[in-house]
Amino acid sequence: MTSIGAALPGTATGASSVRHWKLPIVYGAITLVALLLLVVLGRPGSATIGLNGGNAVQLPPLVLPARGTGIVTVLIGVVCTVISVLLTRSGRRQSIWLPIVFALAMLVGLLVWATSGETLPLPGLLAGSLALSVPLIFGALGGVISERVGVVNVAIEGQLLAGAFVSAVVGSLTKNLFAGLIAAMVAGVLVSFVLAAFAIKYLVDQVIVGVVLNVLVLGLTSFLYSAALVPASAALNSPPQFEPIAIPLLSAIPIIGPVLFDQTLIVYIMYVAVAAVTIGLFATRWGLRLRAVGEHPQAADTVGINVSGTRFWNVSLAGAIAGLGGAYFTLAAVPSFSKDVTSGAGFIALAAVIFGQWNPVRATLAALLFGFASNLQNVLGILNSPVPSDFLLMLPYLVTIFAVAGFVGQVRGPAAAGKPYIKG
Repeated sequence: MTSIGAALPGTATGASSVRHWKLPIVYGAITLVALLLLVVLGRPGSATIGLNGGNAVQLPPLVLPARGTGIVTVLIGVVCTVISVLLTRSGRRQSIWLPIVFALAMLVGLLVWATSGETLPLPGLLAGSLALSVPLIFGALGGVISERVGVVNVAIEGQLLAGAFVSAVVGSLTKNLFAGLIAAMVAGVLVSFVLAAFAIKYLVDQVIVGVVLNVLVLGLTSFLYSAALVPASAALNSPPQFEPIAIPLLSAIPIIGPVLFDQTLIVYIMYVAVAAVTIGLFATRWGLRLRAVGEHPQAADTVGINVSGTRFWNVSLAGAIAGLGGAYFTLAAVPSFSKDVTSGAGFIALAAVIFGQWNPVRATLAALLFGFASNLQNVLGILNSPVPSDFLLMLPYLVTIFAVAGFVGQVRGPAAAGKPYIKG
């Protein structure tokens, strides 16, 4: 078992010496675009960043000149590009902090440019981003567990949608929020059962099964919504709603306090889930066995691990977590179910898994990025930004494409992901 653990991702100490020029090229291209947009075609005036989020501590607004901020943004982009080039030439692994600093700098520059002459409420922007990110994070956690154990989970969208539908119906019938949460988890598990049965027992292509499940759940929930929920919406589609719970002291922290610590129970469960999955994957026997099965099932089988059973039950666990994300739509965000309420959130969660390099914390950060991009389009539209409305509608998906295609460099998924295991 020790030799297996030493070969798993995240436990190796040596850095790859292979040179990958994708990141320096992406940094350089984005910096050139920033130079053209923020400096050459920069806007006059200043942007006002509101920092008050409704708590007792009042902070003065931050005023940033649009063109000056653009110059600083470009300079940071140039520095990040040069560092990336030097690291690539020397064959050294690039730190995760480099893309974070680069992305933050570009984000601040874009926001100041887009909101010049307007006031941007930062706490409201962050709170809305977190709200849109919650189902993505639950879906991404489910995707990480499933793919780490060797099953490609394209069915996250179906698990979210099933969780949203069942939680709305059960919550409406019982008027009990916790019954709705449990029902959502059960619905996610049922979808995962089908995925696991066909992928593990009958060796059907996992991607095809996932796509079919998404279509099946979408069609089934749409039919039941029209046939049952619409005629009896008061009885079947009016669940109670979780109310925000402010944590004393923490919720009074300026800016981030109201955003992170004045939330509903589902959001607090999400915090616990991220920590639990991270610790479980990398610091427990369960996590070691799970990763061993996803990396080298033959070796895991040799040391006595039941490969099929481990995959089956962990895919089911992944479905339960994704089901909780579906419950957020109908028990916290909007207390009712509607057709296609997930709006492709499962596919964005799958992109977060890849962008986060199959790591729970990084996948969570990726989901937060995508949620921020989705909320940013709404805020910029309200503030009459010069960015064309069509581009704003594309913004979340453009960020997803650039993140996965551009910033995912020298990474690989679990070696056995998507490959059926035949004992023997």
